[in-house]
Amino acid sequence: MSSILTNSSAMVALETLRGINKGMNQVQNEISTGKKVANAKDNAAVFAISTVMSADVASFDKISDSLNLGSATVGVARAASEQVVDILSEMKGLIVSAQEDNVDRTKIQTDVAALKSQIDTIVGAAQFNGQNLLKAGGSIDVLASLDRDSSGAVTASNINVSRVSLETGALTLGTGATIAGATSVAASAATIAAGATETFTFTAGATSAGDSYSLTIGSSTVNYVARDGDTLNDVATGVKAAIDAAGIANVSVDLTTVADPTAGNPVISVTNGGAGSIGFAVAGQTEDGTYGGGLSALDTLTVATDVGATSALGAIDALLTTAIDAASGFGSAQKRIEIQGEFVNSLMDSMKVGIGALIDADMEEASARLQSLQVQQQLGVQALSIANQAPQSLLSLFR
Repeated sequence: MSSILTNSSAMVALETLRGINKGMNQVQNEISTGKKVANAKDNAAVFAISTVMSADVASFDKISDSLNLGSATVGVARAASEQVVDILSEMKGLIVSAQEDNVDRTKIQTDVAALKSQIDTIVGAAQFNGQNLLKAGGSIDVLASLDRDSSGAVTASNINVSRVSLETGALTLGTGATIAGATSVAASAATIAAGATETFTFTAGATSAGDSYSLTIGSSTVNYVARDGDTLNDVATGVKAAIDAAGIANVSVDLTTVADPTAGNPVISVTNGGAGSIGFAVAGQTEDGTYGGGLSALDTLTVATDVGATSALGAIDALLTTAIDAASGFGSAQKRIEIQGEFVNSLMDSMKVGIGALIDADMEEASARLQSLQVQQQLGVQALSIANQAPQSLLSLFR
């Protein structure tokens, strides 16, 4: 049966052509945007995943900048501490030469003082963007990563870099700083008999920058103020060095440190080599609001006298160790930051590849589909034209 009111062939051809045109619009959008998922309408699930990952990539780009800034900051501290090591090595050579009796110790002391001043200059200038890691003050955190768990929660992780004081003078605690008073110095007697040895035991506990230790032996009083980061071993070593530097007649000092200064008790043994007894008094851990820099022993180091030159020879190695440890610590931290930076860059590249796999259009496939749809469109138009002409044949029946 033929009808002039209902042309089913034309309807089928028209529906087919609409489907072809819809496919062509989609392919043309992919070609023009380069994406097969350009918005949430195209594929809601893939759009949500790719958007979150794109935001993470942008965040990691900022983290890369943070790591570069952190590496530069630590690199300045490392280079400066290495220079301090070189200067202290040069200073050690001068101190060794001062051990001779037929040298001009006054001129050597002038050179030592000049080198000490140069260390102050280096430490003062060793800053990047206002951060100076060679001055006391805790530590800094370098933003290293964003960690996302299975629930979608995000947390920031940091690389902590501790400051190491290479300052040479006494420092003042900042406003609001507190000192925990838990460490004490105990002695077994109030006098040291001739030929006898008495001990000073440093009782385990918290020691803080600014804790001042004072020992009076005979008529001489020695003091040591804890530096930033000092352990009990460091305190005991500082007190012994102060006693040695005092040059007390007939007195020799030995030190026994402990493997774990947070639990053990370092001990200083004082031997009286004279003919009469020596009295002593102990004052431990007063809180005077000042503390010594990491190289504060340089402030009192002198080679102008025999006693001073001998004491300086013993002290310079400890100062060298402090500077070397600082350089090593900063070197390790900088290397870790640079490794993390390389990882973040690789991670961003991998995430970008993953995002591309989800949303980027396959241009070869799009080109092939476009060619196919263009042929189909031409055939669809021709089929619709033929279907529309079919009712014309009915006119012949009415002639």
